[in-house]
Amino acid sequence: MAIKVGDKVPAATFTRFGPDGPAPLTTDELFKGKKVALFALPGAFTPTCSAQHLPGFKARAADLKAKGVDTIACVSVNDVFVMKAWGDNQGVGDDVLMLADGNGEFTRAVGLEFDAGRFGMGQRSQRYSLVVDDGVVTAVNIEQGGEFKVSSADYMLARL
Repeated sequence: MAIKVGDKVPAATFTRFGPDGPAPLTTDELFKGKKVALFALPGAFTPTCSAQHLPGFKARAADLKAKGVDTIACVSVNDVFVMKAWGDNQGVGDDVLMLADGNGEFTRAVGLEFDAGRFGMGQRSQRYSLVVDDGVVTAVNIEQGGEFKVSSADYMLARL
């Protein structure tokens, strides 16, 4: 079952690329005492993700932070090196925290995995966004099919 409003974010560990290379980041470290805008997508360097989803959050980062968001985080079932390269390619800088869920641990824990094997991509994340306040989910926006509407930065910003 997919995560819902009022749920506590499940314990999991992401990998991010820090100043000394790959480093773990637990959900507790990410969410405790902060308001986080988290969005997840099927894959780095994929068409909609690269043309709209990530660029939208990069473009609206200041607006989201003005509405009380402390951290904007992007999650994908990709490895940390791919997430770093994609963040560099997209010029996200410090605006968006690029998080690798390489084994899909977090994605499965929130119940939002899907099988993209028919595209040669294996298990991936559905496209969605969450607002998490001190570890508790306050908004869930899950896309249906191949759509890109409710998980966008603009959609989230209009509801904060």
